[in-house]
Order: sequence, then structure tokens, then C-alpha cells
Amino acid sequence: MEKRKINGGSFPLSLAAEGENVRITAIKGGRGVGFKLTELGLPVGSELMLTQRNSGGPVVVACRDTRIALGAGMAHRIMVAPVMKDS
Repeated sequence: MEKRKINGGSFPLSLAAEGENVRITAIKGGRGVGFKLTELGLPVGSELMLTQRNSGGPVVVACRDTRIALGAGMAHRIMVAPVMKDS
């Protein structure tokens, strides 16, 4: 697994592993980025599962019953933290 920098427990979505469950903790960028992600159904606090990741390319996330493809630049602006599922 790639080494990820964790600042306060958060790291960019682009560094999450396939199959990893994460929660959006912050969005880097202007209001436009936050607005666009909210319109896509990905506001801060949303739980996601990274379903597909290509090195340096787009990522696909699952949020509830929806899959959304995000470009590498957008994925790097989304800060996430791991979610531990109760077993």
C-alpha cells in the first residue's frame, strides 16, 4: 500500500485503497468545488467506498446506491478518514 500523509487522521481520497470505507472530512479548494461535490451527493460527512482506483487517474466511489467517477485532481482535493465498520 502507498504511504499516505495523515494530517489529523485525514488524507486525500486519491490515496485511499480499493475497497476502503472512508468518510469525507474536508474539501480543499474554493466554494465551487464544495458546491459541485454537494450537488453530486458528496457533502462533508458522507461515507464512501473506493471501488476503483487507477494510479494517477480517475477514481470511482460508491456512496449509498450510486457510483461516481472523479478525476484525479478532484479526488486529491477531497480529504477523508477511514471508517471502521462494526463486525
